Amino acid sequence: MNIDIPHISSLLEEHYKRIHTRSFIDADPLQFAHRYNERLDIEIVALLCATIAWGRRKMILSSCEKMLQEMGVSPYDYVMNVDIDSIDTTGRAVHRTFSRGDFVFFIKALRGIYSRYDSMEEIFAPRKGESGTWEGINRFRNEMLLTPHNETNARHISSPMKGSACKRLHLLLRWLVRDDGIDIGLWKKISPSMLSIPLDVHVGNISRHLGILSRSSNDRRAVEEIDRFLRMMDPIDPVRYDYALFGIGESGYIKEHTL
Repeated sequence: MNIDIPHISSLLEEHYKRIHTRSFIDADPLQFAHRYNERLDIEIVALLCATIAWGRRKMILSSCEKMLQEMGVSPYDYVMNVDIDSIDTTGRAVHRTFSRGDFVFFIKALRGIYSRYDSMEEIFAPRKGESGTWEGINRFRNEMLLTPHNETNARHISSPMKGSACKRLHLLLRWLVRDDGIDIGLWKKISPSMLSIPLDVHVGNISRHLGILSRSSNDRRAVEEIDRFLRMMDPIDPVRYDYALFGIGESGYIKEHTL
């Protein structure tokens, strides 16, 4: 498919400007990280909410709300001080396939991380010679999996080295790196230019329809293909177009147009 770059550029900018407003937060799981003021509370909430950000949006919001209510006023204090053996692992799943056992694993793993690092940013921040965030994501996965775990726990932390798109971890990075009044911009050691698109089924389908993705699988190589196009559009802040692709999807544009 030939790409009409001026048309795609105009379309992306149109929907970015339309959707990129403060009201976006009210219907997005990003809202939960905005509720906190302390750095470590924010990054813990962002990680947990990004981890369960799949499925129907209303269900995601409900699951995040219930999970954070359990953690009290300071998620960091909960992570570091809760009696882990007292956490119920037999009740209803936190969200879909993210079970109570998975939740306990994340609490244990985060306690371990904060015993070794002052912030998760230290793990994700690029090392010398790294030009993207894939290596940082892999480091984070390895740090989490230092905690005893089973295969079910591990599947909630995607592996870029196995070709995963790592949608939820790229979403976490968008939230915590971009600083635009909607995304939080808490982390300063990672440039927005290094971020990758959080690729889910909807973003993949829209990208294929627009002609900016030819790959049929929603995997790491598909992310890299979309990234190349978005960086051509905006090399400084390419992932701002995540808002545009979301906006195009919810607008009904795809049903009404054939490029």
